[in-house]
Amino acid sequence: MKEPEINVGIVSAQEINFTLNGHFHAKGESIQGKQTVCFSEGGILWKDNLYHELTFTPEEQGNSFSLYDVTIGINFHWERQETQVFMGSLKLVVEEGKICAINILPVEDYLVSVISSEMSATSSLEFLKAHAVISRSWLFAQTEKRKALGNKNDGFFSFVKTDSEYIRWYDREDHTIFDVCADDHCQRYQGITKASNQTVVEAVKATRGQLLMYGNQVCDARFSKCCGGATEEFEYCWEDKHFPYLEAVRDSKESNQQTLPDLTNEAEAERWIRSTPPSFCDTNDSKILSQILNNYDQETTHFYRWQVHYSQEELAELIRKNTKTDYGQIIDLIPIERGKSGRLCKLQIVGTKKTLIIGKELEIRRTLSDTHLFSSAFIVEKGELKKGIPQEFVLTGAGWGHGVGLCQIGAAVMGEKGYSYEEILLHYYKGADIRRVY
Repeated sequence: MKEPEINVGIVSAQEINFTLNGHFHAKGESIQGKQTVCFSEGGILWKDNLYHELTFTPEEQGNSFSLYDVTIGINFHWERQETQVFMGSLKLVVEEGKICAINILPVEDYLVSVISSEMSATSSLEFLKAHAVISRSWLFAQTEKRKALGNKNDGFFSFVKTDSEYIRWYDREDHTIFDVCADDHCQRYQGITKASNQTVVEAVKATRGQLLMYGNQVCDARFSKCCGGATEEFEYCWEDKHFPYLEAVRDSKESNQQTLPDLTNEAEAERWIRSTPPSFCDTNDSKILSQILNNYDQETTHFYRWQVHYSQEELAELIRKNTKTDYGQIIDLIPIERGKSGRLCKLQIVGTKKTLIIGKELEIRRTLSDTHLFSSAFIVEKGELKKGIPQEFVLTGAGWGHGVGLCQIGAAVMGEKGYSYEEILLHYYKGADIRRVY
């Protein structure tokens, strides 16, 4: 097959300011320099004319455009705005009362930027090759999923709500006018804002067109920062669908299923989370961590095992604010169901005014934190009781992220230890194989 192009959603606003750094073609004109578009009367107002959509195509290879006020790290503690520079075409479309800026570019160029944005120049080549393959595979799997959803008339519902439960998962099926977004919700993409990492360029070139496959299916190659010693299975984080190549994996040399305790069992999960079993991702090596964690991510420490303390007032207000529901004082947080890595996929919140089971893992993490709790692999301890009400809650947890698929910190450690990219991939994606499709 031929290398495809990818549509990446960058920013959505009522007014977008950008600069065309060189000549671009749009509406029969050759345009360059500073531009402003505004949402007006259901369309895009540009140069006193209204359009349903606008596309600016570079007239020469190498021409770039700059977008202002792009938000990165949405809803994370390091959220900020910056100016970003992109290659390829700029497409502007109307969606839900705003203008959405979309960057159209070849897949391999996109991957160089994504992996350069995600990874440090100090990363090992084998780790970067592994990441190139999973980023490409995940991208192909998402575009296939988007096309499949687009062909259905029944829509896609990512929540289940009853009187006793609210189960919601967050995937990328809400992206209907582009393939992927530019933030961590999909894969962090910052165009050419930062210079391309030459080792990344080499890794992408060496694996050009390679995908992780399982039978005739492109693997939905998920990844997260730190699995905490055990990877999770897809169905505990997203829709109830099992992928054989996303089995729970013990993140160590002894990676067969028998070496992993039954972490769906509450007692086993507590023992696991309270201990620090040796794992690839259990490292404090700053050289390795700097490969994965950008400066703002390095503001986070203690992620293999971590602890969070909340007073009664803090927890009750967090839950009220994040769920827009008043549970009253919080009496208990009761684990209802855990995945194979010990991550909670159902948690019961017991309050003086309301009791409800919530899930899945990201809904739990969003409910119990100002931004996102590191993971849902945690146990709960209650402090002193006053009139039956705990005055404090302590969450002790493991890992950072959903834990499904490749563990980035574990994979970086494997790369440093001399594992090949094929060995890294087949450690995390059991039964998959690597094929070149273009």
